[in-house]
Amino acid sequence: MGKRKKSSRKPAPSRQKVPLDTAFTCLFCHHDKSVTVRLDRKEGVAQLICRVCDQRYQSKVNHLTEPIDIYSEWMDAADAAQRDEGPRRPTASSSRPPAAPASIDSDEE
Repeated sequence: MGKRKKSSRKPAPSRQKVPLDTAFTCLFCHHDKSVTVRLDRKEGVAQLICRVCDQRYQSKVNHLTEPIDIYSEWMDAADAAQRDEGPRRPTASSSRPPAAPASIDSDEE
């Protein structure tokens, strides 16, 4: 024989969704909450703008994209640009060893 169902059972409490940030710290000027992201889903474009240093970034979006995704893409793009730039060697350098300085002997006269 099966158990009887309890009629007084309460539904489980639903989990509250924690809202994601929409204002972020700028990578270049380091001001808190100065970077805002605007998503234009109709056009399929997102714009990230810093209000302090006027740094801008633009990216494509889809229906699942959130502002934190655009901020993460911007961080990745800035890291990639910095890695590509890196320390550069002088363009006018030659492969020849440097010339030894001429020594002047004062003993010979």
